[in-house]
Amino acid sequence: MTLTNEFAIQQRLEELRTLLQRANYAYHVLDTPEMEDAVYDKLYRELQDLEQQYPQFVTPDSPTQRVGEKPSTRFTSVKHNIPLYSLENAFNLPEFANWQERWRRVAPKVNTFEYVCELKIDGNALALTYENGVLVKGATRGDGVMGEEITQNVKTIRSIPLRLNLDNPPPIVEVRGEAFLSLNIFEQINQEREQAKETLFANPRNAAAGTLRQLDSRIVAKRKLDFFAYTLHLIEDKENSASPEQSPVNTSSEPFPPHPLIPSSPHPLIPPSTQWECLELLQKMGFKVNPNRTLCMSLEEVGEYYDRWSTERLALLYMTDGVVVKINSLALQQQIGFTQKFPRWAVALKYPAEEAPTIVENISVNVGRTGAVTPLAELRPVQLAGTTVSRATLHNADRIAELDIRVGDTAIVRKAGEIIPEVLRVLPELRPANAEPFQMPTHCPECSQPLFRPAGEAVTRCINSSCPAILRGALEHWASRDAMDINGLGEKWVRQFVDRGLLHTVADLYDLTIEPLMTVERMGKKSAQNLLEAIEQSKSRPWSRVLYGLGIRHVGSINAQVLTEQFPTVEALAEAEVEAIASVYGIGNEIAQSVYQWFRVPANQSLVDRLQTAGVQLVGEAKATKSTCGKSLTGKTFVITGTLPNLSRDEAKVLIQNAGGKVTNSVSSKTNYLVVGDDAGSKLIKAQALKITQLSEAELLGLMASLQQGSP
Repeated sequence: MTLTNEFAIQQRLEELRTLLQRANYAYHVLDTPEMEDAVYDKLYRELQDLEQQYPQFVTPDSPTQRVGEKPSTRFTSVKHNIPLYSLENAFNLPEFANWQERWRRVAPKVNTFEYVCELKIDGNALALTYENGVLVKGATRGDGVMGEEITQNVKTIRSIPLRLNLDNPPPIVEVRGEAFLSLNIFEQINQEREQAKETLFANPRNAAAGTLRQLDSRIVAKRKLDFFAYTLHLIEDKENSASPEQSPVNTSSEPFPPHPLIPSSPHPLIPPSTQWECLELLQKMGFKVNPNRTLCMSLEEVGEYYDRWSTERLALLYMTDGVVVKINSLALQQQIGFTQKFPRWAVALKYPAEEAPTIVENISVNVGRTGAVTPLAELRPVQLAGTTVSRATLHNADRIAELDIRVGDTAIVRKAGEIIPEVLRVLPELRPANAEPFQMPTHCPECSQPLFRPAGEAVTRCINSSCPAILRGALEHWASRDAMDINGLGEKWVRQFVDRGLLHTVADLYDLTIEPLMTVERMGKKSAQNLLEAIEQSKSRPWSRVLYGLGIRHVGSINAQVLTEQFPTVEALAEAEVEAIASVYGIGNEIAQSVYQWFRVPANQSLVDRLQTAGVQLVGEAKATKSTCGKSLTGKTFVITGTLPNLSRDEAKVLIQNAGGKVTNSVSSKTNYLVVGDDAGSKLIKAQALKITQLSEAELLGLMASLQQGSP
């Protein structure tokens, strides 16, 4: 091929990509088709043919790259450049007013402000990364810090541009938004699954989540996911990605080399200064942005928007469960900052949970992996918030007594946070004449051993460590995705393995061989080999996931991560005293006591020894201790009193300790600062008598900021 021909081919390829991208944007984002389907198909085939002939000219942003040729084998975990924080919830306008009052305490000098109101889409959050205008990574939210990289699946979503519609894009752009299924597509998918005799999806959100985790992107493409973008981050330097304390839009002065296929422009992008401008820029970049947004100048205007969409949302083609309200000014967002969990400058104003009446057909009990015996109401199926509800938790004996719930009752059921079905109340006037009060069992329904309810606790427990239900729960938890992620070890196999006596502890998994597995009903040789391979692979899971998998009471996946950063070996944690464990930020005495006691049980010590012998990873990396401030508070003693407007005492304590300060419980002549919140008591009086410097929460945050900047 001559140079002229090569240049002509590249030009035609770029022309085809541009035409198809423009047509895709008009159809899927603007909803105003500008090209006939037949013309689009003809251009697409021409592009396909040329790329097959000249594969050296294929680019990652080509429309042909939306669907991969080969399914992935698994997804990999990735750390987000910028954490995906969840939002604080408000469930009515008075709670929204309280949120407004809290953030205004942090910025008391702000007198005028604007809010951007956007509908809260009931879908799945995604983080998209563009380098020099080209999509290079798509990830799920995960826990907000770590997500799963699903780039090939993200590329199948037509409302997500593969290349930004900018002549001179910033070197790195991070976009956040919500992937969702429209209601008509959801119904179509469920009709197809019903015809194929497959299990129906419960609701569009679950269907979207399951779709995004498909290993075959061709299946994802068929389900026609959609996407609304709502957050924009501009990052000029890979080594200087935005931290949670930074504004959502960030720039610096060291750009990366431009992408060779994107024409440069002498006019750099002017960073937006408001959330409203961010949304407009996202739309200009080629993203679909929810059109039902508005700018509000007061709490009253927010209330009007919220009330209007409480009914109008029911006519939309996608599900919404509230309104997201954000402070419009990005500078003010940066000033207000974040709590440990949420941005202070945004809130989700949720609509009330949907309620529905139904009949209680039975009350049963379930024994969990910790031995907790939980009563369940078995209900006549009822539609609630887009799902069919047939069971609802009754929590414990006290809740049953409070409700006075009986078989045959008409119960009002709702979804707490639109996720967990619960019985709100019963209607005794509709109760059958023969309905009897429900009594909690005295013996475990699984192992027949007596049940025990500790004094002062609401939960009834089975304390037989050999109880099959406890063992099954422990094994299922150990094999779960957030723990050891043993693919193929689900509830069905766990039950059979326990019933056959193949497993008595999680450590027995690592002694399994193919011969006993082949005796299990419906377990073929290939399935047995795959399971053994998955069990072997689980040995390499990090120490934090092993700790979570052990199922120690009160230790969740986040707490496990925190603990293993401070105790990088199982020996270090097992030998730690309660005080040392409790001193770790976010742990506290209850968790510390639970961890300490767990490692004192001989059977648990034996379990750890067996896991270690099997080669399970029980060693991690210690987290380097690093001060958040340029200068230190070493030698300074603080006392905290009263209720702070935004920070919990633990959050304030860790700020001070990270800066080198010390926090004590009592005021003395050695105290340097008293941090004062609402309802301060005798500590304030004593501090005043000793003329100790008092700090409000805002002043404490100001002190931290000045130290970070190196001010004296």
